[in-house]
Amino acid sequence: MYDLSDINTIKSILKKNGFSFSKALGQNFIIDSEVCPMMAEAAIPDAGFGVLEIGPGIGVLTAQLAQRAERVVAVELDDRLPPILNETLKGFDNVKIVSGDVLKLDLKELIEKEFSGMKVVICANLPYYITSPVIMKLLEENLPVEAIVVMVQKEAADRLCAEVGTRDAGAVTVAVNYYAQAEKLFFVGRDSFLPAPKVDSEVIKLSLRADREGDIGDEAKFFTMVKTAFTKRRKTIMNSLCFGPASKETLGATLDDLGIPRTARIEELTMKNLTDIYNRIFA
Repeated sequence: MYDLSDINTIKSILKKNGFSFSKALGQNFIIDSEVCPMMAEAAIPDAGFGVLEIGPGIGVLTAQLAQRAERVVAVELDDRLPPILNETLKGFDNVKIVSGDVLKLDLKELIEKEFSGMKVVICANLPYYITSPVIMKLLEENLPVEAIVVMVQKEAADRLCAEVGTRDAGAVTVAVNYYAQAEKLFFVGRDSFLPAPKVDSEVIKLSLRADREGDIGDEAKFFTMVKTAFTKRRKTIMNSLCFGPASKETLGATLDDLGIPRTARIEELTMKNLTDIYNRIFA
């Protein structure tokens, strides 16, 4: 069994397999011997859990997850990596590698097939360029999981964990707040990766809510309103929310009735403000 906490071992494995990092796939592998155990511990609170990992790289985090979880299924897009993973994770009989694009896979079907009867969490070191699409897919598909523990760019962590109604909030913040309770766990410096990126990262945890924030009925319709408004986040809500059934007259009257200033911007609205406007006009 390889010592994946040793940087020289990692470099040796990559060199042996003639592996070169892909900028197009945003590949930055975790090499810090302290980060992966901390992530695994945060993701798996006790025995009996199954873990769906996204983007295992050469298995540094996967190995830590496998030591704690009942079963680990790792989804890898780069078809050069499964042969390497079969080598680095040879000592673990509770790990399965699935080749595929997480944005295209039927994750609900995969989870039901691979983790029957288990509590499930998702764990990932997400490439920066697909952070929001992956997070949104994991949340919107109502997967049977208890939590999502991911490492993301620090700037993304700030937005994902921001409070709705603050300057750091965006459309993805609203989605995260609606589906989960978000918290930052710990900071990860850029030198914890190979190759080192130009930005620092943070590990965050999204604990899925049993009861959602607010009664909005049609979730897709609600988030269409939110996403459309945030594309004009620097304009007042009289402009950013004025579309579809929301004429200026209807919107203005609704805002006045709800006690929301017409001069406010979308990033200043709380979750209750957003759900109230949606239910009055867009639902």
